[in-house]
This record gives sequence, structure tokens and C-alpha cells, in this order.
Amino acid sequence: MTSIKGKVVAITGASSGIGEATALLLAERGARLVLGARRTERLEALAGRIERAGGEAVHLRTDVTRGEDLRALVALAEERFGRLDVLVSNAGVGTISPLDDLRTDEWDHMVDVNIKGLLHGIGAALPVFRAQGSGQFVVTGSTAAYRIVPAMAVYAGTKVAVRAICEGLRQEAGPALRVTTVAPGVTATDFADASTNERVRADISRMRDELAFPPVSIARAIAFAIEQPADVDVNEMVVRPTAQS
Repeated sequence: MTSIKGKVVAITGASSGIGEATALLLAERGARLVLGARRTERLEALAGRIERAGGEAVHLRTDVTRGEDLRALVALAEERFGRLDVLVSNAGVGTISPLDDLRTDEWDHMVDVNIKGLLHGIGAALPVFRAQGSGQFVVTGSTAAYRIVPAMAVYAGTKVAVRAICEGLRQEAGPALRVTTVAPGVTATDFADASTNERVRADISRMRDELAFPPVSIARAIAFAIEQPADVDVNEMVVRPTAQS
């Protein structure tokens, strides 16, 4: 296997949950981290934690709905470390609710973050990867792309789009670039808190408390994809708690 040690990895949505767990695990395995998220105080704390443990990490406030923020994150990787090996597009939002709620602003926000945010990351990193002749996109999807349930129509739609975009990117990538989508099942994060529908928020919180595995379960899957030899492209992983139907 190819070691993660020395690889330059940028992560969006790095301030909590899966992004934070991924940053900590990859740093432990020797990656050099470029951390992006909107909550700068949490980024600072995470970078400090990594550095105190002997790792390397820089950070930048990043709103994935802004293409210029993604370009700045990639530029920071090049400026600080001279390259970018992996972009982990992890930022996402799940303001889920029944369609009858007509929370159209929340629908727009999910499209902006989950779909456009992914595209902004591709737009920022793809030219760099092409110039280097190597690179890997790792994208956090969702099991909602495989199983549609009530209250998740729009969210699931965005994750179906993520899966389709990543498959198209994989086919266009050629022999030098790799594309991985990791679809988490129920994970112990603050995902439920985004919903403004009290009943839905309570249902999702209850399911999380009953079924969820920790974010590091997904971080390990991401690390597995990154550490493969350059001629091995792990394209799609669905990772659920064993108890999840």
C-alpha cells in the first residue's frame, strides 16, 4: 500500500463531524492538512490540536458556496506545501423537511452547498491536478442517494446529483486522477440540528441515538481510499452502521 505520510490533503467542512475526524486520522498517519470551514475558531482549535501532536496543518475560512473560497483553499495548499494531492469535499447541509413545508430557502441552500459546493471544489482543484499529473477527489455523499425516505426528497436529490457528478468526473478523469465517493449511513454528528421542522429533527435525533456510529468510521473509509496505490481507484463506498436497514 501507498502511505498517506507526506500527502497534502485539503478538507472542506473540517470544523466538526466527519471532516474533523478525517483531519485527525490523516494527520495521525502523516498527512499535511489544509483545513477549510466557516467556523474559524473551531478550525484554529483543530489545527492547534494537530500541531501539538506533531502534525502539520494550516487553515482558512471557507464557504463552499463561494468559488473564490475554494480557489483560495487550493492556493493555500500550493503556497504552503507546494502541491495538493487530495481534495476531500466534505462540506454539506441537511435542512430536511417534508415538501409540504415549502421551505424553499432551505432547498436553495442545500443545492448551493451540496451540489454547487462540490462543483466549486472540482473547479478549483482540477486544473492543479491536471498540471501535476496526479490528484484525488474524495467526496462525502450519503446513503440518501440510494434510499429515498419521506422528508428527505430534496436532500436526497442533491446527493443523487453528487453521485452522478462524481461518476461523470471519474469517467473524464483519465488514468492519472482518482475519484472516490464515500456514502455514510447514520453517523453521530450534528446533522439533525440543521432541520427547522421540530418533528423531523426529533425523529432524526432519535435514529442517531439508536443507530449511529462515530465519524471516525467514515474517516477510516476515506483513509483507505487515499492510501491505495496510484493505479487503484476506489470509486464508491457505502458505509452504514450494521443495525441500519
